[in-house]
Amino acid sequence: MSGEPDDDAEALAARELAQLQQQAEQSREALKGLQQNVVEVESSHAALLLEANERLVEAAILAHADADTFKQALEQVARAAELDTLTQLPNRPLLFDRLTQAIALAKRSGHWVAMLFIDLDGFKQINDRLGHAMGDEVLQLAARCLSSSVRDADTVSRHGGDEFLILLPDLSDAADAAVVAEKVITTLAQPIRLGDHVLRLAASIGISIYPDDGADADILIHHADVAMYQAKRRGSGGIAFYDGEAVAQSPHGPTMPASLKRSLVGYEEAMLEHDRRHTQLCEANEQLVMAALNAQDLQSAAEQAQRKQTEVLAFVAHELRAPLVPIRLATSMMTGVGAEQLLRMQAVIERQVAHMTRLVSDLLDVSQIKTGKLRIDRRTIDMIPILYAASEGCRPAMDLRLQQFQLQVPAGVVPVQGDPIRLAQVMSNLLTNASKYTPEGGQIELRLVTTDDAVVITVSDNGIGISAAALHEVFNPFAQDAHAIGFNGTGLGIGLTVVRELVEAHGGTIEAASDGMGCGSQFVVTLPLVRASVPTEAAR
Repeated sequence: MSGEPDDDAEALAARELAQLQQQAEQSREALKGLQQNVVEVESSHAALLLEANERLVEAAILAHADADTFKQALEQVARAAELDTLTQLPNRPLLFDRLTQAIALAKRSGHWVAMLFIDLDGFKQINDRLGHAMGDEVLQLAARCLSSSVRDADTVSRHGGDEFLILLPDLSDAADAAVVAEKVITTLAQPIRLGDHVLRLAASIGISIYPDDGADADILIHHADVAMYQAKRRGSGGIAFYDGEAVAQSPHGPTMPASLKRSLVGYEEAMLEHDRRHTQLCEANEQLVMAALNAQDLQSAAEQAQRKQTEVLAFVAHELRAPLVPIRLATSMMTGVGAEQLLRMQAVIERQVAHMTRLVSDLLDVSQIKTGKLRIDRRTIDMIPILYAASEGCRPAMDLRLQQFQLQVPAGVVPVQGDPIRLAQVMSNLLTNASKYTPEGGQIELRLVTTDDAVVITVSDNGIGISAAALHEVFNPFAQDAHAIGFNGTGLGIGLTVVRELVEAHGGTIEAASDGMGCGSQFVVTLPLVRASVPTEAAR
């Protein structure tokens, strides 16, 4: 019995030890689980942290791209605020800012600043005929022409509508502004095909100079505007400096024909008008050259007249055969056609019959050639309207070939003693020849100046020129330079003969000059100037 308590104690201790071992094992398992959880948590946090870092990098890249986009948009908005939306030229506020800066610089340097006020002539006609969309295109074209005419330091701005401003800063000579204005006029005048029309832009330009005409931007622009209206009163394409006074138009000055003021003409219209006037001119030339031959010595006139009549008869015989082909073709097609085609064929026949009638009339006139000399109906006339009329008649041929034409005449009246019809014939012949022998896009100029006792009229071009061998024969009947035969059509070579006879019949002279083939030509007509105070026909 004495050993039972000890056994119970050992059993109790053993049970307690087993329990402790079991608790220790459970604690180890729990610790292992905790360690596993710590590892899993650490792995999960690392993945989340990596993902967060990637997202932050992407957000930083997108934010940088958005900042660049916003910056570019802001720059575009800033630029747009300074440009005209149609022409992309600097707008008025930007021009005012640059003009103010130019004036401040000119005060320090002692140089000049020029302001050019430009108004497109005849722009309303373009808008009315072609519509506002085409008008906007013309304004954009004008903006490019103006920008190409100035320096990089200059500023071209659209003032509004069809008005533009050009700022010329830092000029060493105020007269340089006129040089730029002339360049602008020439650049705008280049003929351009615009759909079915030929476009020639013209502008009136007023010029004001700092410090002579004003000390701030508003005054300079206003005075340039005033000068522009002074230039416009002088005629299309005028240039005027501001002088503080309105320039009155000469009471005797002729009114420029409407055709010379038109900036837009129909291409087909120009072709038809050219053909009509060319036919009339050829008819008059053929008749006049025969009359001119009678001014020669009787013996030489008789011998040459027989030879030239033979040549003319051969040409007329050929011309009489040529219309028979379209007449025969038209008549053969008239059976079973509609009314519209019938009218068109009838028009063909009528034109060819009219042409044959003129040629037959020339044959009948041959018998009357020797009866007398050319008759000149002399009276005091103004020469400037004669030039306008001749220019107007030749304008369709120039439009057809996209040729640039410049007419320079003085203000006032230029009186001469002469026959207006015959003098117009002289000018028409010279301008027609200049257009005929000048390639497409070429330049033709008609200029009149006066001396103490003479009127000097010059017709010049940059066409095919005259060879040295042909220069001395150019006024002889049927004389043609070899390289000119067949250029822009054919002819008898009698136009310049008519010109010489008519000029000499008016007591004047004519001379031809050329540096050779490809170098253009120049014809100078000199007529006596009338100094008497007798009113001219134009003045009446």
